[in-house]
Amino acid sequence: MKTTGRVNGIISNIVIVKADGPVGQNEICYVWTGDTKMMAEVIKVIGDAAYVQVFDSTRGLKIGDRVEFEGHMLEVTLAPGLLSRNYDGLQNDLEKMDGLFIARGSITDPVDYDAEWEFSPLAKAGDKVTAASWLGEVKEQWVMHKIMVPFTMTDSYTVKSVAEAGKYKITDTMAVLTDAEGRDHEVTMVQKWPVKQAVRCYTEKPRPSRIMETGVRPIDTFNPMAEGGTGFIPGPFGAGKTVLQHAISKQADADVIIMVACGERANEVVEIFKEFPELIDPHTGHTLMERTIIICNTSNMPVAAREASVYTGMTIGEYYRSMGLKVLVMADSTSRWAQALREMSNRLEELPGQDAFPMDLSAIISNFYSRAGLVKLVGGQTGSVTFLGTVSPAGGNLKEPVTESTKKAARCFYALSQGRADSKRYPAIDPLESYSKYPENPESREYLDEHIEKDWVDLVYAGKTIVQRGKEANDQINILGDDGVPVEYHERFWKSELIDFVILQQDAFDDIDANCPMERQQMMYKMVLGICNQEFAFADFEACSQFFKGLINLFRQMNYSEWKSEKFEGYRKQIEQYVSEQSK
Repeated sequence: MKTTGRVNGIISNIVIVKADGPVGQNEICYVWTGDTKMMAEVIKVIGDAAYVQVFDSTRGLKIGDRVEFEGHMLEVTLAPGLLSRNYDGLQNDLEKMDGLFIARGSITDPVDYDAEWEFSPLAKAGDKVTAASWLGEVKEQWVMHKIMVPFTMTDSYTVKSVAEAGKYKITDTMAVLTDAEGRDHEVTMVQKWPVKQAVRCYTEKPRPSRIMETGVRPIDTFNPMAEGGTGFIPGPFGAGKTVLQHAISKQADADVIIMVACGERANEVVEIFKEFPELIDPHTGHTLMERTIIICNTSNMPVAAREASVYTGMTIGEYYRSMGLKVLVMADSTSRWAQALREMSNRLEELPGQDAFPMDLSAIISNFYSRAGLVKLVGGQTGSVTFLGTVSPAGGNLKEPVTESTKKAARCFYALSQGRADSKRYPAIDPLESYSKYPENPESREYLDEHIEKDWVDLVYAGKTIVQRGKEANDQINILGDDGVPVEYHERFWKSELIDFVILQQDAFDDIDANCPMERQQMMYKMVLGICNQEFAFADFEACSQFFKGLINLFRQMNYSEWKSEKFEGYRKQIEQYVSEQSK
């Protein structure tokens, strides 16, 4: 029998409930006000008092109102039909909701229970299976969606029967499994899983080694992201976080994209809804929306639901990873998630940490980031969840608690600089502040040596050194003036500018320059590095700046030319001739 209770106290959307039975941490309950029932989650239990956070406005709620506990945690529904959908943080389908604004207490089905899917069996009677073993598959858009043994079935089972190939609804029985004690269990296409728990139905979680191509030069060349890795993009307002995330989601080498808009402004989210159905996916030729799921919790939706949205996105990502797919989960922005945690912590009157964030903020963020990764599945295949979050630090301060805590958890750090954004150097990734720890791993080095070039990591470090020395030379020039330093200082500065303009800057709105394949990046980078390693004899600093400005202009025209086209080759010859005339 379900536990019930009565409202005993209200602090904004935290409601204190006097329960008349057992209640568990993170259990879901429904709070009734009149005829409206509002979903809530238990976040603290003291004796018979349960503190629940309501995912809706609590206006009009009264002491003594009825509460019903459901006996399970906040869950997501996992089944065919998730792709191309727009959900809120609690997995309500936004397109099924009536009206311009989401009505209080409105709940919709996340999937279509009446749709039929073309099923093909993969397992047969007599097979031994465990949680996440593949029983069959259906075609969802162009992705082969695997029907699995539910993650909640923890024992070993024998397949008694599997449905024949044909059309079925997601609630139809697709297989019957027998456990060790001879009991039969029916399996459908739909299963549920609590969002706060990581899906651990795999045999191994090795360290990521394969580099994930994003088509963005400052990431792929200078600070590569590993497939199954974690990274984050902190930056002040207007530094281009959202545009960079959109560029990566369009071009990244992934099968499924999950965009979590966590507390962002509504106009940015509307842009995704409008853009993605129109964009053609370069990998498949289909529209980008066909492999995308959007989980949307804008800043004017209830604060409490923000916290749920990132977990919902990650859980759906883990589900698709169990099918052997490469999944990219992007959250914009995890600062808003942390603000929701702070608000709940303050209302619970917990001891505050730095900037009033919860004391265990660092542990919560690390725990969440650890759910990403490359895994070896029970059938021997591999799947991955790559997680990339953005952080919006107040006032662009990269020393604030959310950025510092995320730095400990994520392996890639793409710091967006206000100075670079103001001087229109986009993407505004600071080459000296940013880093990727993946090239330090022997597995990643091996992969880069094999797939790009021998000792590629050392070549990248050489480029970073040139950028660093160029910045130091520029500081000297600014202090002592153009005439106050030797010409070598100007040469050093302009060589770093050459790398900056040609490699570190990219036009996200140009059809050709927006997506730069790795083969092209390698050729361009080697060409630029070769010029930077040459010595030139300039008469004075003006001759030096004129030469490099002309060179940068030629390279930029080359960046806008189609790869290996006549125009591209023409610029390459022009550059070679231009450099040979000036070199010693």
